Amino acid sequence: MATHKLLLLPGDGIGPEVMAEVVRLIDWIDAQGIAHFTTESGLVGGAAYDADQLPITDATMARAEAADAIIFGAVGGPKWDSVPYEHRPEAGLLRLRKDLGLFANLRPAVCYPALAESSSLKREVVEGLDIMIVRELTGGVYFGEPKTITDLGNGQKRGIDTQIYDTYEIERIARVAFDLARKRGNKVTSMEKHNVMKSGVLWKEVVTQVHGREYTDVKLEHQLADSGGMQLVKWPKQFDVIVTDNLFGDLLSDIAAMLTGSLGMLPSASLGEVNANTGKRKAMYEPVHGSAPDIAGQGKANPLAMIASFGMALRYSLELGDLADKVDQAMAAVLAKGLRTADVMSDGMTAVSTSQMGEAVLTELKALHA
Repeated sequence: MATHKLLLLPGDGIGPEVMAEVVRLIDWIDAQGIAHFTTESGLVGGAAYDADQLPITDATMARAEAADAIIFGAVGGPKWDSVPYEHRPEAGLLRLRKDLGLFANLRPAVCYPALAESSSLKREVVEGLDIMIVRELTGGVYFGEPKTITDLGNGQKRGIDTQIYDTYEIERIARVAFDLARKRGNKVTSMEKHNVMKSGVLWKEVVTQVHGREYTDVKLEHQLADSGGMQLVKWPKQFDVIVTDNLFGDLLSDIAAMLTGSLGMLPSASLGEVNANTGKRKAMYEPVHGSAPDIAGQGKANPLAMIASFGMALRYSLELGDLADKVDQAMAAVLAKGLRTADVMSDGMTAVSTSQMGEAVLTELKALHA
């Protein structure tokens, strides 16, 4: 049986708390011989800055390069608001994405039946929701140059961020979306702003070309990103796979998160190119929620997005799809029994802490393997 090498980067705020619940699962799976793992832990974000005055060190990056999968918590918080811009906690996350070539961000938005009432939308709008947002992650306005603030004098400054996409970047993210759609509902919706942005014109053109050359069996539709955001809250179940750029993907995936009831429920996977020799990808898995410093250390954080992110690692990096299915089933069973952390709490449910939720998931996973 293969041994899978994991790098755990808990980060800041609630990151260490939710990571602890993944470690609980890893330890049990390994002890039972269901799968074998070796794990290392490292510092990233504010925790790394406090230790080394860097948001991530070269040594940690080397360990990330060598890992089969990186499991990432969260970074940031007001404690580090005054650090130099290039050393801000989020720069550690951006370096991981850029240096490892993690260009494809997969963000599933699934509304568990037991949580339909936790969404701000009506039950009939969200119940049974299962969509996948594919966000391009290493290009666009977050990485484009020039990126400057210029002093114009007379008390005036000019901030510049540059939106840039090349053909190959759009082609490869489009292929990820079409390949996923073939395994789901066979429909892709591409979102951009071709009406006001030249990068949007190119995006639509290239996605259409890739579809015509390689994926005519998949249904393709185009929407302007702002209209797409409106449709996400009007009738989200019209979508299957949404593919979009870095900026719009950031915004749209957070909208999708709230359809499920809470940011604390949304996992993500960030994938690189397939290595032609090994057939494997560099990959990092992280919950979409932030570091939530206001509740850090209080046992209030929802660990389900972190656990679901580990489940995505089992599925997409470690070839353990059956085990990933059982992790998903365990989470659904816990929610069906009425256990809730504060972010998804509703009348008649049972309030639990971070660790109690993690223990409940493990108990259900054990039952599935009994």
